[in-house]
Amino acid sequence: MKNILNQLFQNHTLSRTDSKDILMKIAKGEYNMSQMVAFLTVFQLRSITLEELQGFRDALLELCIPVDFSDFNTIDLSGTGGDGKDTFNISTLASFVVAGTGEKVAKHGNYGVSSTCGSSNILEYFGCEFSSDQDKLKRELDNAGICFLHAPKFNPAMKNIAPIRKELGIKTFFNMLGPMVNPSSPNNQLIGVFNLELGRIYNYIYQNLGKNYAIVHSLDGYDEVSLTGDFRLQSTTNDSLISPMDLGFTKLKPHEILGGKTVRESADIFLNILQGKGSKAQNNVVLANAGLAINCIYPDLDYSSCLEKAQDSLHGKSALQSFKNLLN
Repeated sequence: MKNILNQLFQNHTLSRTDSKDILMKIAKGEYNMSQMVAFLTVFQLRSITLEELQGFRDALLELCIPVDFSDFNTIDLSGTGGDGKDTFNISTLASFVVAGTGEKVAKHGNYGVSSTCGSSNILEYFGCEFSSDQDKLKRELDNAGICFLHAPKFNPAMKNIAPIRKELGIKTFFNMLGPMVNPSSPNNQLIGVFNLELGRIYNYIYQNLGKNYAIVHSLDGYDEVSLTGDFRLQSTTNDSLISPMDLGFTKLKPHEILGGKTVRESADIFLNILQGKGSKAQNNVVLANAGLAINCIYPDLDYSSCLEKAQDSLHGKSALQSFKNLLN
């Protein structure tokens, strides 16, 4: 690792093969904590390259416990995190809205690292039991339309790095990898990224994966469609700048979509929205993302039809029923 760090601190980059090899060695515990912190720090000081991200992805996919959902046409809605915006759990709520429309959602997530409350925190608070048992997960897809893939259950080799990420409390390249290493390899993905450069890299990678995908980044820094301003959408069929008005919404203020300061406060917001007690701003930001996810599955449908399906799910309480079915 000493030689690798010396090269990196001299502004050299890693090949795809070397990146994979290093992450495999990290997973096997071949480096000490100081070396791993130094390695993570490099990618805080400069942008990650396409080859490096591909190599890290290759390693995590090789190390993970895969699940086969080929009987289902699944979608994952997830963001990289690390945008520092402290929103409520928009993509997780949108996942239940999509499940409530009858689509199958294989939601990949983890505990919050740079935020108060990640998707795993919120679902664990409500009593969701994380599992890597494929039969159980398939039953959840059948009964609730959604299953939750808690990342540590599927990548136990990453236990060496988890404490370091938690102590650092900032985004690292592992945030960048999260959406790309869903162990079920869903056919469809709505992905939020925290900057345009990462969106460009994601778009290049996903063009070659044969999936329906949509990559979004709000220009004011959110890793999702925040409705606080314009966002860039890159997808199987599209690359454009879109405003909230283009989707039929009014522009929101950042404070209208803030999350709770604790997991409990975040859980209260989460449940209120599913129960029909959310504010118009909260509902709209969830619906905007759910509509885009449905549009990702059905790229030939117009967005307004997809949004209508999402509205029926949230306002008709199908999303709430999906949530209840997952917990039972």
